[in-house]
Amino acid sequence: MSLHLFVMNTIADMLSGGTPAPHELFLDLGDCRIAVRSNSPQLMSQLDSYFGAFVAGPGPVDLSITALEAPSPSIPLEMVVKEPEPGKDTIKEESANLPGGRLVRKRLTGMVFLFGQDVNLAVGPCGANPNQIVNFINNRYIEHKLNRGCLLGHSAAVAHLTDGRMRGLALAGFSGAGKSTLAMHIMSRGALFVSNDRLLVRENGVGLDMFGVAKLPRINPGTALNNPDLASVMPDDEREQFLELEGDDLWGLEHKYDVFLDKCFGEGRFVLTAPMHGLVVLNWRRGAGESSIRFVKAAERPDLLPAFMKAAGLFYLPPDGPERSGGLDDWCDPGLAEYTALLSRCDLVEITGGVDFDRAADFCLEYLLHG
Repeated sequence: MSLHLFVMNTIADMLSGGTPAPHELFLDLGDCRIAVRSNSPQLMSQLDSYFGAFVAGPGPVDLSITALEAPSPSIPLEMVVKEPEPGKDTIKEESANLPGGRLVRKRLTGMVFLFGQDVNLAVGPCGANPNQIVNFINNRYIEHKLNRGCLLGHSAAVAHLTDGRMRGLALAGFSGAGKSTLAMHIMSRGALFVSNDRLLVRENGVGLDMFGVAKLPRINPGTALNNPDLASVMPDDEREQFLELEGDDLWGLEHKYDVFLDKCFGEGRFVLTAPMHGLVVLNWRRGAGESSIRFVKAAERPDLLPAFMKAAGLFYLPPDGPERSGGLDDWCDPGLAEYTALLSRCDLVEITGGVDFDRAADFCLEYLLHG
């Protein structure tokens, strides 16, 4: 069954059940405008609140996405399970490639996503899972940028605008290093926010440009407790609970809060495009003494680059992917050589030793202001 036929059948089934007329929301993500349509007023209200300043008026768009509120659809296809990441044992997703695209099903929620050949469709209990719709929208944006020459980084990013001159800095780190926490500390010193966990980067002829993803930063309780600008993200009862925890327990706690940046730092502090002058890699660890900051060369430190490298994942289709002679199996993510060549065009900074967010944030702000 082709993707378009599957989508047509799915939509027909939904409409036959009395699906209400769709509502529309337009997003302006820089050089990519997106129209989101849904039959769920609840979902559209949630998306309008989440995307905030990126909500735009009607007009021409680059991508159209439809989210249909409906019972979880049955899938008459043989699905392939996506194996859990190292250290995890929960199977979250399964997929099937179709002529013209791909179908992904979320096992825990029953949400189904279909995409390819200008089709971008989410079907299922959308209103109960707005975070998955947010991620689907952002994944469509990421694919749009990857197919226009960007590489994907596992990175937060900040920037600073001084006298009309903007400088940008990406922040990467090995698992649990605290790149989002560092980004919040730099914002408290006056920086702009560019991205939280995914970053698109490409050459511009003289250096690098970076493009953020319109996803709010997510922080742990320790970050909220140690930054006065973030006090509002945590309910008072939880604040009292977490204040009783020891440092190591607080550091390893798996509990996240969305940071609505306008409420915490003021309006206009979230931008999606900036030049990328440098990349900071957090290679520190708790209890390792004084932190150390030094400039290194990407070609001489290939061990640091995997902290930034990120596979595109199930929600990415390469250009003409379903029609390639070898199918999707003949495509692979860019490797170390491609990332080395890219990151050789900016400064690379390694921070080692013990964890010291204040020292790291002071360095990063100074770099953004003066280079």
